[in-house]
Amino acid sequence: MSPHAALQALLHARHSCRAFRPDPVPQDTIAQILLDAGRAPSWCNAQPWKVTVTSGAETDAFRATMAQAFDSGAPAPDYPFPETYTGAHQKRRRTCGMQLYEAVGIGRGDRDARAQQMRENYTLFGAPHVAVISCPKELGPYGVLDCGGFITAFCLSAKAQGIGTVPQAALSLFSDVVRRHFDIAEDYNMLAAISFGFPDDAAAINTFRTERAALDEFVDWRG
Repeated sequence: MSPHAALQALLHARHSCRAFRPDPVPQDTIAQILLDAGRAPSWCNAQPWKVTVTSGAETDAFRATMAQAFDSGAPAPDYPFPETYTGAHQKRRRTCGMQLYEAVGIGRGDRDARAQQMRENYTLFGAPHVAVISCPKELGPYGVLDCGGFITAFCLSAKAQGIGTVPQAALSLFSDVVRRHFDIAEDYNMLAAISFGFPDDAAAINTFRTERAALDEFVDWRG
């Protein structure tokens, strides 16, 4: 297989994993994923990402903290969430949600079941590990852009090594809670997290796949 074909296969195979086996990922595998992700391009090679990685009891403690925040906390994100979704963005968001709920048998009007499924974000979908990504405040949106590249590279490296991932902006809804839990420096913003581990391929929620837009939906051809 050519390098391009291998990359294409990896890009098409990657998906957001929402059910994991409890087995821990070997430390050397996690280290390799992080090293690979660190090859992501960044403005002036600043490499602004700061990563906190948990295993074992540390993951469980964070899981409990975030579940409690969801149950009783007040949202306090470091970065503003989208004001609204319209047009194609709204359609894609709704389709993704519908596919997720259908995969786990949640009816359209079952608000309690939907809320419980949302809560799964805050129990890390049962993952044995989480990587929390924070970004220097002083770098503004361009630091965030660089960290997005790191997250993408992390997910692709993990997939190449048989590890499932799910990037989670949801956890940043309670950035203040995450900051206190991990004692994140005040000059950094909490951006997102990646829950990861060996995927539970038998879980229904891991069976659906989202579609991708055709070129003409997002490319403005000139010349």
